[in-house]
Amino acid sequence: MERSPHLIFFQEDKKMNFNITLVVMLAVLALIFVLQNIPAVSVSFLFWDISMSRAVLIFFSLLIGFVIGWFLNSYLSYRKDKKEVQKIIDK
Repeated sequence: MERSPHLIFFQEDKKMNFNITLVVMLAVLALIFVLQNIPAVSVSFLFWDISMSRAVLIFFSLLIGFVIGWFLNSYLSYRKDKKEVQKIIDK
């Protein structure tokens, strides 16, 4: 049984509306977060002393954590693949 092209268009349109609504909601939440975390904080690390917005500090902390996690996952995946290839070669 073939579906009507109008029904397919409606489903895609409904999905796009949901995606737009989700993006707008996330943007509003991000804006509220930034507005509530505008005050500057001082961060001291070793011999550096930096003042920045709390929102910027949290963003960079999350970004650094994401990058470290990405590289760690890539490295562990590489080691696992290398061991599997070595097992195949040794057979």
